Amino acid sequence: MPPPPERPLLTPPPALAALAALLRASVRLGLTFVLASALVFASLELLPGHAAALMLGPDAAPDAVLALSRELGLDQPAWQRYGHWMAGLAHGELGDSYAYRTPVGPMLAERLRLSLPLSGLALLLTVTASLALGVLAAARRGRWVDHLLLALSQLGLALPAFWFGMGLMWLFAVRLQWLPAGGFPGWDAEMGGGWGPALQALMLPALALALTQTALLARLLRASLLDVLQEDYVRAARSRGLPERRVLLRHALRNALVPVLTQLGTQFAALLAGAVLIETLFQLPGLGQLIAQAIANRDLVVVRNAVMALVAMVLLVNWAVDLLNTWLDPRLRRPEASHV
Repeated sequence: MPPPPERPLLTPPPALAALAALLRASVRLGLTFVLASALVFASLELLPGHAAALMLGPDAAPDAVLALSRELGLDQPAWQRYGHWMAGLAHGELGDSYAYRTPVGPMLAERLRLSLPLSGLALLLTVTASLALGVLAAARRGRWVDHLLLALSQLGLALPAFWFGMGLMWLFAVRLQWLPAGGFPGWDAEMGGGWGPALQALMLPALALALTQTALLARLLRASLLDVLQEDYVRAARSRGLPERRVLLRHALRNALVPVLTQLGTQFAALLAGAVLIETLFQLPGLGQLIAQAIANRDLVVVRNAVMALVAMVLLVNWAVDLLNTWLDPRLRRPEASHV
């Protein structure tokens, strides 16, 4: 007796599959945030010595150390302090800075008014330049343009963003005097700033951050495009007489972008790490400079919350990248794809 025929697997409607992918990405976002917060809290807890003594310095009086310990809740168990901190994060109550004696929440919000546009501008420059250079290198494979772009990208990978920042400052600020060398006038025109001067102040640091990221993503996009151009459906499109430009941009680019977007989420973390040095170099009062100052001042409350702000930015970008990858590649909408 022949076996019964297998029933075809039911595929959910596209809207339902997209909603399921959104829910899975959101759950991963929440779980990763909780895990990252536990690691940040534990790393500060494992610092050698007493936290209050570290913040006050080696010459602090025992009574002052005891008073600060009670103020920070260090007399409570670690799990209880972690719970209070997470509850504060949920309500936007991040405690007070030890060095500045001001609430940490408004302090972070003020610094993010600079760091978020700086990171967004650097990310925009990275995506735009890497798309253009990667597509150009793949389209001109083996020609002098391809070799030149590969050599320049290798140079960009070898040199740090801090070095690019100094070079750009010397060229565009000192020699040509096209852009300011440092400082930030602010976004308010009434205070002597405005959108124009503010964007001019952010252009050089954003470009310095984008150069190293562009070098990696452009090489990755070139390699991904060259692999996709060997697929059967691309050869079929060429056999129909379609122009090479249309084959490259309409048929190959979308699938080639999937690994590039995945890498972009990782590179955004490196971009934020480089922003700490870049903001110090260009004297920008952003989140990176705040972290550097908080470490120098032993202000562990500010360090902990500022690092979590960076973590949240990285996780949100990776969440958006997951959704974009799901849109570009419908195979990722299947539940089993999340385990690959």
